[in-house]
Amino acid sequence: MADKIDPKRLSDLNDRLNAKKSVSKKEIKHEDHYSGAQLGWRMVTELVVGMLMGLGIGYGLDHLFGTMPLFLIIFTILGFAAGVRTMMRSAEEAQTKDTIVDSDDLSIKNKDDNDD
Repeated sequence: MADKIDPKRLSDLNDRLNAKKSVSKKEIKHEDHYSGAQLGWRMVTELVVGMLMGLGIGYGLDHLFGTMPLFLIIFTILGFAAGVRTMMRSAEEAQTKDTIVDSDDLSIKNKDDNDD
């Protein structure tokens, strides 16, 4: 026995489905971002890796040429500079992504305000 289709119930169901879809889209958007702690650890790791690579290269060259502190110091400083440069690039990338997301949220909010 088939019940008659109630248009009001279908409309309510459609509204609830659309509300759930919009909530799930917002949740996905937040999962794409790095938290402050994740970004901080990423930047610290980049700095440490840059310094360790410079230290390793400098030690290897010093051991190879027998000039113990010279290349070690030079490449440690260069590794530090490379790590700082990479950190700054990561910070700029995160800031750009946050700016884009904020502008998208603002444009959506303005569009909703204009629709009223």
